[in-house]
Amino acid sequence: MGTMHGPQRVSVIIPTRNGEKSLTDLFIALDRQDLRPDEILVGDSASSDATLQICRRYGAKIVPIGKGQFDHGGTRSQLAKLATGGIVVFFTQDAIPAATDSLRRLIAPLEGDIACSYGRQLPSPDATPFSAHLRLFNYPPQSSIRSHADRERFGLKTVFVSNSFAAYRRGPLEEVGYFKNNLIFGEDTCTLGRLLLAGYRVAYVSEAAVYHSHNYSLVEEFRRSFDIGVLHSTEKWLLATYGRAEGVGGRYVRSVLNMLSREKKYHLLPDCFLRIISKAGGYTCGRFHAKMPARLRPLLSMNRAWWQG
Repeated sequence: MGTMHGPQRVSVIIPTRNGEKSLTDLFIALDRQDLRPDEILVGDSASSDATLQICRRYGAKIVPIGKGQFDHGGTRSQLAKLATGGIVVFFTQDAIPAATDSLRRLIAPLEGDIACSYGRQLPSPDATPFSAHLRLFNYPPQSSIRSHADRERFGLKTVFVSNSFAAYRRGPLEEVGYFKNNLIFGEDTCTLGRLLLAGYRVAYVSEAAVYHSHNYSLVEEFRRSFDIGVLHSTEKWLLATYGRAEGVGGRYVRSVLNMLSREKKYHLLPDCFLRIISKAGGYTCGRFHAKMPARLRPLLSMNRAWWQG
């Protein structure tokens, strides 16, 4: 069993917060990888459950993150700078490798001008039809490599990536300043956008997979989309450079309606239309959040703590 990717050390980074329900499964899966990481760094945000005990049991290095100090970009940048690996791999605490070769396959493309790779996210066993379809829509079975030039073809999807399961070469990541601080979320997308502008490419590796999905309620769908709208409002360069989000939304609507028709799940159509309305309404509100009363914004957001900063 190897632990090196050529001459590169591999560091796995996991931000945690009360993750006892999934962390044991994640650590067991990492321990079974045919290419095991050289180190695992956990950035823990004041967990009050058994998270720290689980992390210690599996030999992870724990970096305490002060209460209220977690930042999607800043915390990951802090952990990446502390890591010793030339390749840094990010997981979320609920993303579970689907096979023993997931890590090896994920980092395999990281050479030449490929600075970032991300793997496929498969629906968790308890995924609802809508949650499962969103994963299949965003993470197709075909691998691909994208560059800045592909923005004319893929639009905003050019910078699609997820730090739930993604790897970066340290050099290019450092070159673009790691991850931006004080974003409501989407630190991965913004960094990928800068990497592509710098001339690097990104690899989507469908053969490297994790189980990771969320069964959002209608309210959560609204709040998630609201935060996407806020990101696109505050980081206007993303849309100016890579295209508008409405095209992606339209393709998703057609895709989910085709799925329901193909699988004859007509009884889910009312729920489907409510979810489409929730997503569209949330995104639109997020784009124009600056015109709303300040006290209302955190009530519409999934990341309420961000508004207190």
